[in-house]
Amino acid sequence: MLAKRIIPCLDIKNGRTVKGINFLSLADAGDPVENAVRYSQSGADELVFLDITATVENRETLSSLVEKIAENINIPFTVGGGIKSADDAYKLLSSGADKISINSMAVRKPDVITEFANRFGSQCVVTAVDVRKNPKFSSGYEVYIDGGRTPTNIDALAWCIECQNRGAGEILLTSMNADGTKAGFSCDITRSVSTSLTIPVIASGGAGTIGHFEEVFSKGSADAALAASVFHYHEIDIFELKRSLQKQGIAVRL
Repeated sequence: MLAKRIIPCLDIKNGRTVKGINFLSLADAGDPVENAVRYSQSGADELVFLDITATVENRETLSSLVEKIAENINIPFTVGGGIKSADDAYKLLSSGADKISINSMAVRKPDVITEFANRFGSQCVVTAVDVRKNPKFSSGYEVYIDGGRTPTNIDALAWCIECQNRGAGEILLTSMNADGTKAGFSCDITRSVSTSLTIPVIASGGAGTIGHFEEVFSKGSADAALAASVFHYHEIDIFELKRSLQKQGIAVRL
Protein backbone atom coordinates (compact mmCIF):
# COMPACT_ATOMS: atom_id res chain seq x y z
CA MET A 1 0.00 0.00 0.00
CA LEU A 2 1.35 3.42 -0.97
CA ALA A 3 1.80 5.81 1.93
CA LYS A 4 -0.65 8.69 2.14
CA ARG A 5 1.01 12.10 1.86
CA ILE A 6 0.60 15.21 4.01
CA ILE A 7 1.23 18.39 2.02
CA PRO A 8 1.31 21.94 3.43
CA CYS A 9 0.39 24.65 0.92
CA LEU A 10 1.94 28.10 0.63
CA ASP A 11 -0.50 30.45 -1.10
CA ILE A 12 1.65 33.43 -2.09
CA LYS A 13 0.59 37.03 -2.69
CA ASN A 14 3.05 39.92 -2.91
CA GLY A 15 5.84 37.61 -1.75
CA ARG A 16 4.06 36.63 1.50
CA THR A 17 2.17 33.53 2.57
CA VAL A 18 -1.56 34.27 2.83
CA LYS A 19 -4.68 32.32 3.76
CA GLY A 20 -8.37 33.06 3.26
CA ILE A 21 -11.82 31.51 3.47
CA ASN A 22 -13.63 30.36 0.30
CA PHE A 23 -10.78 32.02 -1.69
CA LEU A 24 -11.59 35.43 -0.10
CA SER A 25 -10.54 37.58 2.92
CA LEU A 26 -6.83 36.84 2.63
CA ALA A 27 -4.75 37.26 5.79
CA ASP A 28 -0.96 37.22 6.21
CA ALA A 29 0.48 33.86 7.32
CA GLY A 30 4.17 34.57 7.41
CA ASP A 31 7.37 34.44 5.39
CA PRO A 32 7.19 31.69 2.74
CA VAL A 33 10.85 30.65 3.03
CA GLU A 34 10.63 30.35 6.82
CA ASN A 35 7.37 28.40 6.50
CA ALA A 36 8.87 26.08 3.88
CA VAL A 37 11.90 25.30 6.03
CA ARG A 38 9.71 24.57 9.04
CA TYR A 39 7.55 22.16 7.04
CA SER A 40 10.56 20.45 5.53
CA GLN A 41 11.87 19.83 9.03
CA SER A 42 8.56 18.85 10.63
CA GLY A 43 7.58 15.77 8.66
CA ALA A 44 5.78 17.12 5.58
CA ASP A 45 5.99 14.76 2.61
CA GLU A 46 5.83 17.48 -0.03
CA LEU A 47 5.24 21.20 -0.35
CA VAL A 48 2.98 23.14 -2.74
CA PHE A 49 3.65 26.79 -3.65
CA LEU A 50 0.80 28.62 -5.43
CA ASP A 51 1.30 32.19 -6.64
CA ILE A 52 -2.43 32.86 -6.37
CA THR A 53 -2.59 36.22 -8.15
CA ALA A 54 -0.07 35.64 -10.96
CA THR A 55 -2.75 34.66 -13.47
CA VAL A 56 -5.19 37.50 -12.79
CA GLU A 57 -2.31 39.99 -12.61
CA ASN A 58 -0.98 38.59 -15.91
CA ARG A 59 2.59 38.12 -14.69
CA GLU A 60 5.10 35.33 -14.26
CA THR A 61 5.37 33.21 -11.13
CA LEU A 62 7.94 34.48 -8.64
CA SER A 63 10.85 32.30 -9.80
CA SER A 64 13.38 34.00 -7.51
CA LEU A 65 11.27 33.08 -4.49
CA VAL A 66 10.88 29.54 -5.83
CA GLU A 67 14.67 29.28 -6.09
CA LYS A 68 15.15 30.55 -2.54
CA ILE A 69 12.67 28.01 -1.14
CA ALA A 70 14.14 25.13 -3.16
CA GLU A 71 17.62 25.90 -1.80
CA ASN A 72 16.37 25.48 1.76
CA ILE A 73 14.20 22.35 1.66
CA ASN A 74 14.75 18.66 0.91
CA ILE A 75 11.23 17.47 0.07
CA PRO A 76 9.40 17.44 -3.31
CA PHE A 77 8.15 20.88 -4.26
CA THR A 78 5.25 21.73 -6.59
CA VAL A 79 4.87 25.26 -7.99
CA GLY A 80 1.88 26.84 -9.73
CA GLY A 81 0.41 30.19 -10.71
CA GLY A 82 0.85 32.23 -13.86
CA ILE A 83 2.40 29.46 -15.98
CA LYS A 84 1.51 30.26 -19.60
CA SER A 85 3.99 28.23 -21.63
CA ALA A 86 6.43 25.34 -21.58
CA ASP A 87 9.21 27.89 -21.25
CA ASP A 88 7.59 29.24 -18.07
CA ALA A 89 7.36 25.71 -16.71
CA TYR A 90 10.98 24.99 -17.64
CA LYS A 91 12.12 28.15 -15.84
CA LEU A 92 10.38 27.05 -12.63
CA LEU A 93 11.68 23.49 -12.87
CA SER A 94 15.16 24.94 -13.44
CA SER A 95 14.66 27.15 -10.37
CA GLY A 96 14.19 24.07 -8.19
CA ALA A 97 10.56 22.98 -8.54
CA ASP A 98 10.04 19.22 -8.84
CA LYS A 99 6.57 19.54 -10.35
CA ILE A 100 4.54 22.31 -11.92
CA SER A 101 0.84 22.92 -11.33
CA ILE A 102 -1.43 24.32 -14.04
CA ASN A 103 -5.05 25.35 -13.65
CA SER A 104 -6.60 28.21 -15.64
CA MET A 105 -4.35 27.73 -18.66
CA ALA A 106 -5.13 24.01 -18.75
CA VAL A 107 -8.85 24.77 -19.01
CA ARG A 108 -8.34 27.43 -21.69
CA LYS A 109 -5.78 25.41 -23.68
CA PRO A 110 -6.12 21.73 -22.72
CA ASP A 111 -3.43 20.71 -25.21
CA VAL A 112 -0.79 22.20 -22.90
CA ILE A 113 -1.32 19.29 -20.49
CA THR A 114 -0.12 16.87 -23.18
CA GLU A 115 2.61 19.27 -24.30
CA PHE A 116 4.00 19.55 -20.77
CA ALA A 117 3.68 15.80 -20.13
CA ASN A 118 5.58 15.02 -23.33
CA ARG A 119 8.31 17.55 -22.60
CA PHE A 120 8.81 17.10 -18.85
CA GLY A 121 7.12 13.77 -18.06
CA SER A 122 3.68 13.19 -16.57
CA GLN A 123 5.21 12.89 -13.09
CA CYS A 124 6.05 16.63 -13.29
CA VAL A 125 2.56 17.77 -14.33
CA VAL A 126 -0.08 18.47 -11.70
CA THR A 127 -3.47 19.75 -12.84
CA ALA A 128 -5.05 21.90 -10.15
CA VAL A 129 -8.84 21.79 -10.27
CA ASP A 130 -10.87 24.30 -8.23
CA VAL A 131 -14.51 23.23 -7.86
CA ARG A 132 -17.69 24.65 -6.40
CA LYS A 133 -20.99 22.89 -5.71
CA ASN A 134 -23.49 23.17 -8.54
CA PRO A 135 -26.36 20.65 -8.76
CA LYS A 136 -26.77 21.13 -12.52
CA PHE A 137 -23.65 19.03 -13.12
CA SER A 138 -23.66 15.25 -12.84
CA SER A 139 -20.81 15.25 -10.33
CA GLY A 140 -22.50 18.01 -8.32
CA TYR A 141 -19.53 20.33 -8.83
CA GLU A 142 -18.42 22.89 -11.43
CA VAL A 143 -14.84 23.83 -12.33
CA TYR A 144 -13.72 27.42 -11.65
CA ILE A 145 -10.59 29.22 -12.88
CA ASP A 146 -8.76 32.54 -12.35
CA GLY A 147 -8.27 31.93 -8.65
CA GLY A 148 -11.89 30.88 -8.19
CA ARG A 149 -13.27 33.97 -9.89
CA THR A 150 -14.59 32.50 -13.15
CA PRO A 151 -17.09 29.63 -13.61
CA THR A 152 -16.39 27.43 -16.65
CA ASN A 153 -19.60 25.45 -17.16
CA ILE A 154 -17.43 22.28 -16.98
CA ASP A 155 -18.28 19.27 -14.83
CA ALA A 156 -15.58 18.62 -12.23
CA LEU A 157 -15.34 14.84 -12.63
CA ALA A 158 -15.42 14.97 -16.43
CA TRP A 159 -12.60 17.53 -16.43
CA CYS A 160 -10.43 15.48 -14.04
CA ILE A 161 -10.84 12.43 -16.27
CA GLU A 162 -9.88 14.52 -19.30
CA CYS A 163 -6.80 15.85 -17.50
CA GLN A 164 -5.67 12.29 -16.81
CA ASN A 165 -6.31 11.26 -20.40
CA ARG A 166 -4.27 14.21 -21.65
CA GLY A 167 -1.24 13.21 -19.58
CA ALA A 168 -1.51 14.84 -16.15
CA GLY A 169 0.32 12.83 -13.50
CA GLU A 170 -1.67 14.11 -10.53
CA ILE A 171 -4.82 16.08 -9.67
CA LEU A 172 -4.88 18.77 -6.98
CA LEU A 173 -8.60 18.97 -6.20
CA THR A 174 -9.71 21.99 -4.16
CA SER A 175 -13.25 22.38 -2.88
CA MET A 176 -14.02 26.10 -2.87
CA ASN A 177 -17.01 25.50 -0.60
CA ALA A 178 -14.78 23.94 2.05
CA ASP A 179 -11.70 26.13 1.57
CA GLY A 180 -10.60 27.78 4.82
CA THR A 181 -13.73 26.71 6.71
CA LYS A 182 -11.98 24.03 8.82
CA ALA A 183 -15.26 22.09 8.62
CA GLY A 184 -13.80 19.07 6.82
CA PHE A 185 -12.81 18.10 3.29
CA SER A 186 -15.47 17.58 0.62
CA CYS A 187 -15.22 13.80 0.67
CA ASP A 188 -18.03 13.32 -1.84
CA ILE A 189 -16.31 14.87 -4.85
CA THR A 190 -12.89 13.68 -3.64
CA ARG A 191 -14.09 10.08 -3.62
CA SER A 192 -15.81 10.45 -7.00
CA VAL A 193 -12.60 11.69 -8.58
CA SER A 194 -10.23 9.36 -6.73
CA THR A 195 -12.19 6.21 -7.57
CA SER A 196 -12.61 7.22 -11.22
CA LEU A 197 -8.93 7.93 -11.90
CA THR A 198 -5.74 5.88 -11.81
CA ILE A 199 -3.45 8.87 -11.08
CA PRO A 200 -3.07 10.26 -7.53
CA VAL A 201 -5.57 12.79 -6.21
CA ILE A 202 -4.62 15.43 -3.62
CA ALA A 203 -7.59 16.61 -1.56
CA SER A 204 -7.59 20.30 -0.64
CA GLY A 205 -9.95 22.60 1.26
CA GLY A 206 -11.54 22.22 4.67
CA ALA A 207 -8.92 20.70 6.98
CA GLY A 208 -9.62 21.63 10.59
CA THR A 209 -8.92 18.58 12.72
CA ILE A 210 -6.88 15.39 12.62
CA GLY A 211 -10.19 13.56 12.17
CA HIS A 212 -10.77 15.41 8.90
CA PHE A 213 -7.55 13.96 7.49
CA GLU A 214 -8.54 10.47 8.61
CA GLU A 215 -11.91 10.93 6.92
CA VAL A 216 -10.57 12.16 3.57
CA PHE A 217 -8.19 9.20 3.36
CA SER A 218 -10.80 6.62 4.34
CA LYS A 219 -14.13 7.97 3.04
CA GLY A 220 -12.65 10.25 0.37
CA SER A 221 -10.09 7.72 -0.94
CA ALA A 222 -7.57 10.56 -1.37
CA ASP A 223 -3.92 9.76 -2.05
CA ALA A 224 -2.73 12.93 -0.33
CA ALA A 225 -4.22 15.74 1.75
CA LEU A 226 -3.21 19.37 1.45
CA ALA A 227 -3.82 22.03 4.08
CA ALA A 228 -2.65 25.52 4.92
CA SER A 229 -3.95 27.44 7.93
CA VAL A 230 -3.97 24.52 10.38
CA PHE A 231 -0.26 24.14 9.71
CA HIS A 232 0.60 27.85 9.33
CA TYR A 233 -0.97 28.74 12.68
CA HIS A 234 0.38 25.65 14.51
CA GLU A 235 -3.08 24.18 15.11
CA ILE A 236 -2.01 20.71 13.94
CA ASP A 237 1.47 19.25 14.31
CA ILE A 238 2.41 17.13 11.29
CA PHE A 239 4.24 14.45 13.30
CA GLU A 240 1.28 14.16 15.68
CA LEU A 241 -1.09 13.97 12.71
CA LYS A 242 0.92 11.17 11.13
CA ARG A 243 1.12 9.19 14.34
CA SER A 244 -2.66 9.45 14.71
CA LEU A 245 -3.21 8.34 11.11
CA GLN A 246 -0.91 5.38 11.64
CA LYS A 247 -2.91 4.32 14.70
CA GLN A 248 -6.01 4.33 12.50
CA GLY A 249 -4.32 1.91 10.10
CA ILE A 250 -3.57 4.56 7.48
CA ALA A 251 -0.13 4.13 5.92
CA VAL A 252 2.08 7.22 6.26
CA ARG A 253 5.82 7.94 6.26
CA LEU A 254 7.12 8.70 9.74
